[in-house]
Amino acid sequence: MRWWSVANFVSNAGTWMQLTVQNLLVLQITGSAAATGLSMSVQAAPALLMSVLGGAAVDRWPRKLTAAVSQALLAVIAFTTATLVALDRLDMTTLMVLAAVTGMVATVDNPACALLGNDLVPAEDVPSAIGVGALVFNAGRLAGAALAGVTVGFLGTAAAYFANGFSFLFVTAVIPFLRPAADAVRQAAVRQAAVGRAARRPASGTSVREGLAFFARRPRLLALAGVTGISAVFGRNYGLTLAVLVTGPLAGGAGAFGTVSTVLAAGGIVGAVLGARLRRPSVRFVGALAATGALLQIAAGLSPSPAMLVVLVLPMAVVESVSDTAGTAVLQTDPPAHLRGRVLGVWGSIGTVWSLGGPPALGLLMELAGPRGALITGGAVIALSLASGHLLHRRRVTTPVALTKDAAPQEALQTAA
Repeated sequence: MRWWSVANFVSNAGTWMQLTVQNLLVLQITGSAAATGLSMSVQAAPALLMSVLGGAAVDRWPRKLTAAVSQALLAVIAFTTATLVALDRLDMTTLMVLAAVTGMVATVDNPACALLGNDLVPAEDVPSAIGVGALVFNAGRLAGAALAGVTVGFLGTAAAYFANGFSFLFVTAVIPFLRPAADAVRQAAVRQAAVGRAARRPASGTSVREGLAFFARRPRLLALAGVTGISAVFGRNYGLTLAVLVTGPLAGGAGAFGTVSTVLAAGGIVGAVLGARLRRPSVRFVGALAATGALLQIAAGLSPSPAMLVVLVLPMAVVESVSDTAGTAVLQTDPPAHLRGRVLGVWGSIGTVWSLGGPPALGLLMELAGPRGALITGGAVIALSLASGHLLHRRRVTTPVALTKDAAPQEALQTAA
């Protein structure tokens, strides 16, 4: 688990280096901010349709081999991009194609690597392992964003892509030496047996349909999707809402927003540390955290000064990070072992809808109500929706049916049985 965490830190740092540089590269090629957003959407779009197929592949193929091959393919894409940049042969069409291919490979790589990390610890430590993964992700994000500027300044844009390629190769080299926990070995045997049974079925789409059917029939997962979806659309996009709030009504400059961004990142790390101590997270706990975050968001919208906003931003980031860790733990531990890849695939498709539709919807809300109004309205919608859902859940009671002695003769019951 220590080796896997180190490998993930290196990989996340390389990925954020590339993402940071890629936005600058698109601006250099096109001079258009809209094209920058388009390149990000093209990379995310394959998950909308292909995540379910990618999750099914993760359930069907050996997990270590799947993760190693997907990491190697991502390294090839990064090296290809770096070579084209170094030779000044990269145009916008080629960049879009490479971004789309990266998104396609990620539909397999993301669930494979997530579940591989869980296989390294006993079942009771999986929530803690997910928290450690969140901590590594946030640390890698900070390191990658910081290294991107230094790398481009001294070595050029292509160096960031080369560095990301080597980070993928490092992960690929570590994977063969990882030893799964005993629980994971038993679950792998169960998963392979389920795969063998599925392979004998005539319907080719049965594997994907099983994941969709399980998700649709599972109230906990549907509730988690509802809580996460409404929070993703009306909140969480603090990089967008707080940027407009700080530079607009609060009359702060780039320095003030930089302070807010730093506090957000620090809060994410603190939340990841706290999330790593979770043992039995539940959907109710995720909902309570989402409601708390909504109230803090309303308070942030009412902030009279940047200093007060900074005070509120820290607990907002902590609550968001702990909520993400708890929700991920529920998502990855609730399904049976042989369906976890497919459930993650379904979740990837749903999450892509939020990530693509949330920012435009929030931007429209800011146009209509302003940054303060967007934060307050969004927080109120989240809080009221969660409160309504909780009340409806509590009112759902089962009415007992009393049977008299002669209501059903013994002979009729035996026949029915």
